[in-house]
Amino acid sequence: MKVTLEWYELLQAALCGVRRHIEALHKGLPDKHGFDSDGWGAHIEGAAGEMAAAKSLGLYWNGSINTFSKGGDVGALQVRTRSKSNYDLIVRHGDSDNDIFILVRGMAPSFDVVGWAYGRDCKKDEYKQSYGGRPEAWFVPASSLNHISLLLNMLR
Repeated sequence: MKVTLEWYELLQAALCGVRRHIEALHKGLPDKHGFDSDGWGAHIEGAAGEMAAAKSLGLYWNGSINTFSKGGDVGALQVRTRSKSNYDLIVRHGDSDNDIFILVRGMAPSFDVVGWAYGRDCKKDEYKQSYGGRPEAWFVPASSLNHISLLLNMLR
């Protein structure tokens, strides 16, 4: 499902991403999972991906700060924003087996809300990989995800 954020939605997501990054700097929190790239951009694009997922599902996105250990990104849903159109859904060891993970691809303002899966369905040996010297995780291809319309029906 293609989603384009309006300028005012993008502004809200960008401000949220900036606040998240500044909070991390203020608290001295290192980037997670071996990530050593552009933290500013990652926080902004991640927040924009969350907004895109919420928009596609007709859900409220609160743009919360410092709540990453409490609930999901959009309600109880976990959103994983990936910048490239061929990137897979990433699920890590600390992620809950019972959470729903949504793959969103793209960069602001245009995103593709690709599909979703439960954490337990993502944690299969065939999906386990380690890229760029970063910790091992599960990378689930889009072809193995549930269609986003199924999630829409479940939410109704």
